[in-house]
Amino acid sequence: MSVICKLLCLFVVGFASVEAEERIISLAPHITELLFSVGAGNEVVGVMSFSNYPEAANSIPIIGSHDKLNYEQIISLQPTLAVGWQGGNSSDAMDRLRDLGIRVESYAPHTLEDVGESLRWIGEISGHKEEGEAAAQNYFNRLEALREMHLSHPGISVYYQIWHEPQMTVNGQHLITDVIQMCGGSNIFSDAIPLVPKVSMESILQRNPEVIVMAGVPGEQPERINRWQRWTALDAVQKDNLFEVHPDLLHRHSARILDGAEALCSALDIAKRRADRD
Repeated sequence: MSVICKLLCLFVVGFASVEAEERIISLAPHITELLFSVGAGNEVVGVMSFSNYPEAANSIPIIGSHDKLNYEQIISLQPTLAVGWQGGNSSDAMDRLRDLGIRVESYAPHTLEDVGESLRWIGEISGHKEEGEAAAQNYFNRLEALREMHLSHPGISVYYQIWHEPQMTVNGQHLITDVIQMCGGSNIFSDAIPLVPKVSMESILQRNPEVIVMAGVPGEQPERINRWQRWTALDAVQKDNLFEVHPDLLHRHSARILDGAEALCSALDIAKRRADRD
């Protein structure tokens, strides 16, 4: 075999062994974050509205919102992989993407440990297995440190407010409840149905939480806290245990949920110290 032929054969074999990069569409803001966390950000060609983290995500074309996809734009982007959120994306939308010849993968974390596993999973499906494993290990190390820090803390009753009109919260199956429990709190609506239930003001008064945590950017809208001041019968109001945590940190099932957990734990620590002084 000639030298030229050998070189040509080596080139062809080498070229064939290089896997083409995926062209990925992300079907939820937290999935966008996860993809960047495992080093797949450069392969993301389309994202859902509100995919605003990290900063680089803001320059990626938006392909839809939580309840509607722009299939015409998706086709134009020629994606090879769609990464979805079980329970957050409709089965009809996922089936339609499959009909377009796009590989569809989905996952639904329910606990803080599941978020770490989702980093491994998303690294695997996107071709970034090593980066996914490293990101997961960093996440689990931080989670373990947080759990140990709050392991012996006594429980304190918590109402987590997602929205105020109507009052909306989370039940015991929600990931946010796992965060509350890790921080030494007890969700007063753990027994509610469904996952994100509407609740009455009467039921909040009856269950009388010691702490109220609101989804909101701290200090951005003072009225969020001021609305509670007239409910003076509540222990949380009497003790001034009214706190806010940025919703992007707790509502998105990405690695940043540990930032939200730290903020929530800090709030509950303040409330516990106030209780100890009483």
